[in-house]
Formats: sequence, C-alpha cells, structure tokens
Amino acid sequence: MSGGASGGAGGNGEAARPFPPLPDRLPVDVFDSHCHLDLVGLPVQEQLASAKAAGIARIVTIGVDLPSSRLCADTADEFDDVYAGVAIHPNDTTGITDAVLDDIADLARRPKVRAIGETGLDYYRDWAPKEDQHRSFRAHIEIAKRSGKALVIHDRDAHDDVLRVLEEEGAPERTVFHCFSGDAAMAEVCAERGYVMSFAGNVTFKNAQPLREALAVAPLDLILVETDAPFLTPVPNRGKPNASYLIPHTVRFMADYKGVGLEELCRAIAANGERVFGPW
Repeated sequence: MSGGASGGAGGNGEAARPFPPLPDRLPVDVFDSHCHLDLVGLPVQEQLASAKAAGIARIVTIGVDLPSSRLCADTADEFDDVYAGVAIHPNDTTGITDAVLDDIADLARRPKVRAIGETGLDYYRDWAPKEDQHRSFRAHIEIAKRSGKALVIHDRDAHDDVLRVLEEEGAPERTVFHCFSGDAAMAEVCAERGYVMSFAGNVTFKNAQPLREALAVAPLDLILVETDAPFLTPVPNRGKPNASYLIPHTVRFMADYKGVGLEELCRAIAANGERVFGPW
C-alpha cells in the first residue's frame, strides 16, 4: 500500500472517480500479487470479473491492520480466485502489542492466507516510531518463517535497514518486495539473495527512471506484477482509480522495456506467482 496506513477514506475517494476502460486482454493469464480489494470501492465479484476479462486470473488481497487482515482472510475463504496477506503495516505499528502479533499469527494458519504482509519499514511517512516498526518487522519475519508463508515487504525510503534486518533475522525462503522502489544496484542485491521484486504501475511514470533501470536488471524468475489498487494507476490512466483489471498496461510496458516477448513475461509472472504463493 503506497498511500500509507489503513485509511479507508483513500479508497472511497479513489472510487468516487470513474474507472478507466478495460484494456486488451493479456495473452497468458497472470497474478495481481498485491492489491487492496477492500479499498477499491467495487464489489469483489465485480473486481474479479473485470480482472478475468483482462487476463488476471488470481489476486492477492493484502491486509494493513488487524481488521483489514481479518477481512482479507475472510474474502480469500469466500472466493476461489483470491489469496490473502495478513500483517500490520509499518505506519500502524505505534505501541504494537504481542496480542496483536499473536492474532496475525493465528490468521496465518488459515489455508488461503498465503502471505505475511504488508510489513516492513516506512521512513517516508514516519507515522510510527522506528523502534516499533523494527520490532513489528522482525516479528512478522518470524511469523512468516514459522507459518511457511511468503513475506511481503513494504519498503519506503528504508532500503538499507530493510536489507539489514532481513540478513540479521534470516529472510524467509520466499520474500517479496512489494511495489519495488529501489534502483538497479538494489535490484542486483535482491537478485543475489533471491528476493522477488514486484513492480507496480509507477514503473510507467515519467519520473521513474531509476525504477525502470531496476526492472532492466531484475531476472525474469524474480519478477512479479501488482496494482496496489486502488493506488498507483499505470499510464495511460494515471490519476484515475486503479483495479486489478488494469495490470495489462503495466505488463506490456515491462515487456517492452525489458525487451522480452509479452507471452514470455506473462508466463514468467504466472510461474513466479505460483511459486511464491503456492498452487491454487
């Protein structure tokens, strides 16, 4: 979630504007590895239908606090084509208690919960003390390893510390940098360590050259795509509300920039998504 903490108002504001038209369908179905179905402002069934029409077969909906994590887990239980991530967003970690972390660990036991996230560090907003963010991040890493679920990281202006904590704690086998925001040098570090980099619609923005350079060096077997919906709507619809069905714009841009075939990239994303989040 690029917009910060759990604020549903942001989602309601996004939904008040008209959604862009359906893009051309992708040639091979892919995942939306990170979105917030509860914030988009449309019924989940409608979001899934439009996503399928665009070639997005599966969606991972991500919690940012305890209520939204419970909602995401319940949504995944209700809909076959949805997985869930559960966690406390770093911006919501002020005074975080063991009881809250225990509740996240309990949710992680549910079969359709396939990720612990989004967790991590956010020094841009700085809405929670760094010591609380670090305590929460380390606890979430442990929950991910104990539950055998993927770790989904929110990293905003905190690259060095995120990488350091992962090294100190020992990263889970499947670690994903949601809305990857590093440069080419960081992408090379992530590739060396086997961390997966998930690119969102902001890779299409004119001011995102360092991010595109990271995409250029990211190995195909360590790439995912996401919307972070309702945020980060890709060009040509930047400024309008986002939803999973708009992923084709991002994927086509990524394929063009990396100089790989669209089908090849789609197949890689699909395989990576299943490896990270498990078979359907």
